[in-house]
Amino acid sequence: MAQRPLTAMIGPGGPPDCAAYGLAGGWRGARRALRDLTPDAVITEVTDSRLRGRGGAGFGTGQKWSFVPRQPARARRKYLVANADEMEPGTFKDRLLLEGNPMQLVEGMLIAGYAIQASEGVIFLRGEYHLALDRLERAIAQARQTGWLGRDILGSGFDFDIHVHASAGRYICGEETALLTALEGYRAQPRSKPPFPQVGGLWGAPSVVNNVETLCNVPHILANGAAWFRDLAPGSPDGGTKLFGVSGRVRRPGAWELPMGVPLRQVVEDCAGGMRDGYRLRAFLPGGASTAFLDAASLDIALDYATVEKAGSRLGTGLAILLDDRACPVGMLRNLEHFFAQESCGWCTPCRDGLPWVERLLAAIEEGTGQPRDLDLLADHVRLIGPPGRTFCPHAPGAMAPLASGLDLFRDEFLDHLRQHGCPRRMAA
Repeated sequence: MAQRPLTAMIGPGGPPDCAAYGLAGGWRGARRALRDLTPDAVITEVTDSRLRGRGGAGFGTGQKWSFVPRQPARARRKYLVANADEMEPGTFKDRLLLEGNPMQLVEGMLIAGYAIQASEGVIFLRGEYHLALDRLERAIAQARQTGWLGRDILGSGFDFDIHVHASAGRYICGEETALLTALEGYRAQPRSKPPFPQVGGLWGAPSVVNNVETLCNVPHILANGAAWFRDLAPGSPDGGTKLFGVSGRVRRPGAWELPMGVPLRQVVEDCAGGMRDGYRLRAFLPGGASTAFLDAASLDIALDYATVEKAGSRLGTGLAILLDDRACPVGMLRNLEHFFAQESCGWCTPCRDGLPWVERLLAAIEEGTGQPRDLDLLADHVRLIGPPGRTFCPHAPGAMAPLASGLDLFRDEFLDHLRQHGCPRRMAA
């Protein structure tokens, strides 16, 4: 359990119930937090652990909690929201945790709620995760029955409860203010900042939104200490383990818990079994669809936030999408941009109108009606809506990340499509 705390209790027999979870070491972190530590001390412990958000942005978790005003829960209403609306293409790590050990998330939310003095926790769950919904609701009911949720938990005077909201599902809900707007019953659209959610979030109350995997790390930090968590990733600037994974033409696609900073080659070759026979790795998106392509020469890159950023991409969710040498990169980019165009909330013009235009240009190039100037138009979109701050939220810049890198890495394929009036691979087939 010490080396893979997140997945230690996940097995073929289904998730542990409340009693089995406790016998296997669960609730130790919550017990320590509520009995021995002040809320500020909990925040300090998490900050010292170097836990960073696992949803993609990588912001320091303890630092994020520290922005919440310090009034006790009974003096001012506050909310803790777990983002379980896992919509990033190529990402499936939170589902593993939600279905495999939902009690771990319950404990993590209890500790986080105590740290920020929130009275209520909400799990914003992707609507298609039916099994996760069933197991979460059972775990929450058991936690209530055994006194881990409700009033005066462990005689600490702290009240906290959790509710599940099964969402209609929109990728834009990965932006935390859009998620909060959706929770309030409105169309999922981002909000102006400031105020930031930690000051004025759900229904105007101070709120923290954390990813599922982030919160699942919290019980282990409180149970074993910040130094223990940092030591799980020796030599890495980031603490702890992470769920890394791959999708694509590998022998065993999936997700595995590994120390922060492991090389991607270890994930691809040791865990996923390498590429299938007859396929060669050409490039990859290191952390989901909204990250920039890196070529196969970068396979030995250390999977931590700073290193991947220095290489020209982002760690994102930590689940890589592999492009093999027999797949068409133009077709892959068209598919990605189709998704991003559909998922725009429509709030700002560059995103609402620019992303469908990008998709149309890529479709024309792939189908044989594209013109050489279309490459310049695609580059213009990258330049105009790719940099942060040009649009209302990070949706369009995220959509431009694979396109910007793809125009550079796969320029010869784009030119072949234009010269041959369509996809050469499709014609050969």
